[in-house]
Amino acid sequence: MKFFIQSGAILGLLGVGLGAFGAHALRTMLDASGRTATFETAVKYQFYHALALVLIGLLMHTFGSNPTTVKLLNWSGYSFLGGVLVFSGSLYVLCFTGITWLGAITPIGGLGMIAGWALLLWAFL
Repeated sequence: MKFFIQSGAILGLLGVGLGAFGAHALRTMLDASGRTATFETAVKYQFYHALALVLIGLLMHTFGSNPTTVKLLNWSGYSFLGGVLVFSGSLYVLCFTGITWLGAITPIGGLGMIAGWALLLWAFL
């Protein structure tokens, strides 16, 4: 549970920092490459899932006496974390390097995030 709260806090901190950096220091580069929207999407999804990871940690604490719920929340947290690292990470690399083939792995990260939400739902059915 602590791991997911820490991970969410780190991703949130980096999301705010990267968002501000992109809006100011990188604006000219992102506009010139046509990657402003891509960068903003990476930051947005990173930040949404940073909050989701904090929520997972808090839910694990709250429902810690139910091993099935905790197990599903654990899987959900790792799915969120892996998903955001692949999804947002591949978009960041694309923005900074222009390596376009990374677009092929971005949906894998999206599937990880979808799985995280599905597992969160399943934990409370």
